[in-house]
Amino acid sequence: MRKTFAAGFALLLLAACGQKAEEKKATPPPALITVTQVGSGEFEVVEETLGTLEVLADPKVGAEVPGRVVQVLARTGQRVKKGQLLAVIDAGDTILANRADAAEVRRLEALAAQQDRLLERQQSLVARGFLSKNAGDDVAAQRTAVNEQLAAARARAENSQRSVGKARVTAPLDALVEVQIVAPGDYVKVGDPLFQLVAPHKLRAHLPFPEVAATRLAPGQAVSMTSPLAPGKLFESRIHEIRPGVIEGSRTLDVLADIDNREGLLRGGGTVNATVRIAAKATALTVPEQSVVLRPAGKVVYVISDVEGQKRAQAKVVKAGAKRGGRVEILEGLKGGETIALDGAGFLTHNAAVAIKEAAKPGAGPGAPGGDPKEAQSKQRVGADATAKKADPAAQPAAK
Repeated sequence: MRKTFAAGFALLLLAACGQKAEEKKATPPPALITVTQVGSGEFEVVEETLGTLEVLADPKVGAEVPGRVVQVLARTGQRVKKGQLLAVIDAGDTILANRADAAEVRRLEALAAQQDRLLERQQSLVARGFLSKNAGDDVAAQRTAVNEQLAAARARAENSQRSVGKARVTAPLDALVEVQIVAPGDYVKVGDPLFQLVAPHKLRAHLPFPEVAATRLAPGQAVSMTSPLAPGKLFESRIHEIRPGVIEGSRTLDVLADIDNREGLLRGGGTVNATVRIAAKATALTVPEQSVVLRPAGKVVYVISDVEGQKRAQAKVVKAGAKRGGRVEILEGLKGGETIALDGAGFLTHNAAVAIKEAAKPGAGPGAPGGDPKEAQSKQRVGADATAKKADPAAQPAAK
């Protein structure tokens, strides 16, 4: 009888323990989170990207006449002005060709004068009946042919004269010598490169934006850009052009914006952080980015409310808009003013119990910045005295 009673009592104890374990599993401790309020106010809708800079004017100066380079006056890294002499090519052959062209012009001028006099006499004879009209026409045709030859010779002489001037290589614009290709003594042909120039006073930014932003971007929109080459400097511009195609590798749009770089702070090939202002809203609901979490139902914000005396997180599916300064615009799902989960929102589930963690106050504690310095010094002295007593055997009380 006693054994039966003991066995029954043991079964009751086991059942009670199992029930308590199930209760503990069913009621997990509340999650510790911080909260914030849904904000409302002005909000700018922007598109941001990282772009690259391109130099608009980077001409390659080449030889326009053949010859040997006798002098180089510009070096790599040197700034040059428009019209400044860069190099000199031996123009001996060109000068000789120009002299030959000038001699041909003078010869044809003499023939043309002779033909004019001959034509005048022939016309006089035709008028008096001593010469047929056909003979007079032949002389007129010969004079016209000589005049056309003279015009061609004059053009060749003018061209060779220009070539003599082209032996002096000058800068086509204000620029910086990026590469000096030629050296004194080199023989160059027409078209051979001599210098690579770059004019950094005007740059073009290539800004890649995702193709989903195509409907929000348009030429003329304001663009603000910053660069690590010029910390603290803001460059304002506008969208100059949007290329019609989509870049195949990155599936992005190529948006172009020109930058005035007269101060020379930026360089071609550098990077810029660009922001395009799409629109500005006077009133918009915004929440911190970490408050918006992704769930199977979509993007969710957890609203904190009291349910039967317990704070719980209620999942609200929202429609998120643009991001700006660490905040996300909420287009649908919230009314404004709600208390929502901030830190720890990513670990919550719908209707989960939560405990709100108070933010630490700045200056709390004597050793913290802003604490009482006298109290901190007093505690330091007390600690130092205690350490000294432990280190000094004479200061220890005698053992009983």
